[in-house]
Amino acid sequence: MTTSRRAFLTKAAVAAAITVPVLGSPAGAAGFDPRPGSDGVGDPLFPTLGNGGYQVVHYDLTFDFTPVTYDFTAVVKLNARATQDLSAFNLDTDGHTIDSITVNGRAASCALSLSLGQSGQELTVTPGAPLHKGAPFDVTVAYRGNGKAPRAGLTGWRFGSDGGFASAVQSSRADTFLPCNDTPSDKATWTFHISAPEGYVAVANGELTGKDRQADGSAVWHFALRERMPTELLGIAVVNGTYLYGTSHTGLPLRHIVPRGQEDKYAPIVARTPDHLAWLEAKFGRYPFSVYGLHIYDGYTDALENTTLTLMGTNWFRPSADGNPTYENTMVHELTHQWFGDSVTPNDWQQAWLNEGPAVYYSALYSEERGWSVMADRMKATYAELDAIRATDGPPGLPKALGGTNIYDGGALVLYALQLHAGQRTFDRIMSLWPRRFKDRTVTSEDFIAHAVSVAGDRSLDPFLRDWLFGAKNPPMPGHPDWAATA
Repeated sequence: MTTSRRAFLTKAAVAAAITVPVLGSPAGAAGFDPRPGSDGVGDPLFPTLGNGGYQVVHYDLTFDFTPVTYDFTAVVKLNARATQDLSAFNLDTDGHTIDSITVNGRAASCALSLSLGQSGQELTVTPGAPLHKGAPFDVTVAYRGNGKAPRAGLTGWRFGSDGGFASAVQSSRADTFLPCNDTPSDKATWTFHISAPEGYVAVANGELTGKDRQADGSAVWHFALRERMPTELLGIAVVNGTYLYGTSHTGLPLRHIVPRGQEDKYAPIVARTPDHLAWLEAKFGRYPFSVYGLHIYDGYTDALENTTLTLMGTNWFRPSADGNPTYENTMVHELTHQWFGDSVTPNDWQQAWLNEGPAVYYSALYSEERGWSVMADRMKATYAELDAIRATDGPPGLPKALGGTNIYDGGALVLYALQLHAGQRTFDRIMSLWPRRFKDRTVTSEDFIAHAVSVAGDRSLDPFLRDWLFGAKNPPMPGHPDWAATA
């Protein structure tokens, strides 16, 4: 994501439980000592984000949306595995009317409450029979709502002039679209079945696998994402748009969605994608997913790295004052995230510099290679202001909140210092091997430090990186003794 301010919420700790009647009986078989799954997985910045006691293996989402009125009905099926004995477990949700819940095909009971200190609600599900550690189980939730209805927290819905919507859920708003385990530490494969009326197209992460035409002119669009994705990278939409297709220089399928009637304007822009892919693949190896593309939408004003499908607002695509297409820097920034953040995902949100640092660094490098900017000038300016930011917002590796310069330009500055200290060749190996070694995994700063030491064969990188990531003040910049913090 390119913004320097991620949306997150603080909310009064209100926890008045709202019971939702669903057929079923509480668990608690004789001789069994179950434990409820926890509310939250201990994310340092979002303590109640996600849920303990299970891991989701696959999500299957059926979503029927009506444009203009913004009403929707949906069914989500979760295939999961218990990581402990469970009498009950939680799902994150916000703004939905729950019609029914089943666990392993049997009706379950549930209760809905506000999540303490977090942005949404907790749906506590009590299955008809207890779940044992290691056992697979299936959950099916039928629900409905309205995209513009009030939420307990911020919304992940973005609305365009066409009466449609797109999802922008980072970092914790996937629960405004579906009940889920909303934490980056729990990655799953996905399938989608999204209904769109005549004149609209459906959009989702992954490959379009089929489309069923209905008698009224509407269609159900089917998508499959076979690589694992955390909920915060959900990218679904129903819009008045046009699909533009292509391939990369290596044959990777590309599909872009642009506003209908503006194909001639955006076709040359999305046609830059193969060159961007080639530039990044030369650095990090093969693109880690099976499809890629841009979704350009007037209902969004930022840029967001949804897995396989970057979402960008129509406002981005203006040349600079001297006529250069510098919006390509943002396209490269978001594409870099497909390796750093989407394939290799932070285990919690305090590790967000692992996403944003590389995205800022390589988009700046791309800009420099085209003569649009100078990397050293940007890094020097960041160095000057980062000391003060460390004091107020935390250092790059220990941010106090999401969305600051410490995570974005500060994270890039850590990499710039590493490159100067370790040398270009060693730095390139560290960065190239990282997304290959940790593909499809969740990671921490400790993993990156150990990786850098291992690749370089240099133990001095451990204290070096710790000072840069966790220190209260900037360490000296290698090769630039004249660089100083602003007084």
